[in-house]
Amino acid sequence: MGIIKEEFKAKAAAANLEIKEILKEHGNKKIGEVTLAQVYQGMRGITGLVTETSLLDAQEGIRFRGYSIPELQDKLPKAPGGGEPLPEGLFYLMLVGELPTEEQAAHITSVWQRRSHVPNHVFATIDALPLNTHPMTMFVVGVMALQTESNFAKEYARGINKKDYWNPIYDDAMDLIARLPRIAAYIYRRKYKNNDHIQPNGLLDWAGNMAHMMGYDDESFKELMRLYMTIHADHEGGNVSAHTTHLVGSALSDPFLSYAAGMNGLAGPLHGLANQEVIKWIFEMQESLGTDSPTKEQIAQYVQDTLNAGKVVPGYGHAVLRKTDPRFTAQMEFGKKHMPDDKLVNTVWNIYETVPPILQSLGKIKNPWPNVDAHSGALPYCLPLAAPWVYWPVFVGTGPLASP
Repeated sequence: MGIIKEEFKAKAAAANLEIKEILKEHGNKKIGEVTLAQVYQGMRGITGLVTETSLLDAQEGIRFRGYSIPELQDKLPKAPGGGEPLPEGLFYLMLVGELPTEEQAAHITSVWQRRSHVPNHVFATIDALPLNTHPMTMFVVGVMALQTESNFAKEYARGINKKDYWNPIYDDAMDLIARLPRIAAYIYRRKYKNNDHIQPNGLLDWAGNMAHMMGYDDESFKELMRLYMTIHADHEGGNVSAHTTHLVGSALSDPFLSYAAGMNGLAGPLHGLANQEVIKWIFEMQESLGTDSPTKEQIAQYVQDTLNAGKVVPGYGHAVLRKTDPRFTAQMEFGKKHMPDDKLVNTVWNIYETVPPILQSLGKIKNPWPNVDAHSGALPYCLPLAAPWVYWPVFVGTGPLASP
């Protein structure tokens, strides 16, 4: 069956028994109240789903299985010579609930390498779209084209026993995750690199191989991909994309259908598109001010002009967080290590020092601090990736593993 699959089966079986006992003893217990405002304003704060893979704390930010991002950067296995955690290690942690050894993370890498082949009809389906199609639309179409490979859909059609649903769903999820970098890189090269595609390197880790297929073998870029894939891997299950994936999966839609639905949610300007909006705002500011290195005083005036126009400063504020998003901090530290003199990231840091006091002075902003999107669009521009597609579909951790 496979080492990781056996470990997951054992953990899941134990968890199922525990949940049954909890429901048997406490099933009628009320866990909160729902206000009319919550019903009308997006269910914010309503506990509707138990997710154990991550938890968003208002003061400490996102924690994966109890570990903060700095702890994960310290404890998770890394690529040889690398300094950022391997997404494979985080995946193991979320799936099994334990920190992996280097060997266990390497095993995940090898499993995804073996499962990474994308059928030709997927590329043909993507190629049928006009070149001006948005990359996220191409990406969802590519995932939907992969649905022909669904193990669960085939087993369900044959009449699989309900207790065995998890088995083909697990395989679908692993196949999907393994193939996502190939599809994403193919779309990038099609849209921005004259359809000049690069074959995968079967010796590289999952995120490193994506960087390679996009055309960037610089170690800094590989490290950026590892960092991105790790810090974006999960978000409680309550955000639009994760919630949608779970919701669609609850109808026994296979992981390909469920994940594609989640990605359609991710494509919205209040979700995955947000970091693109940040970059757009910064470039508009630079054009308006006539400089690519605005001073803090110039930034402050532009922020005031933005607010006076009835607009928001993109990348600032969060529904839950009440401090600087640690994912922002992790990216800032990456920037200071790899590109300390870059004008764009220095502008991002100057905005960070300028915006919160202004928002605080308004007296009605609950969280004036930057979220992950305030920085995540800038780093790719400062490395070789100067393209507007800066909010890749990176929420791939346990999203496809949404249980039916």
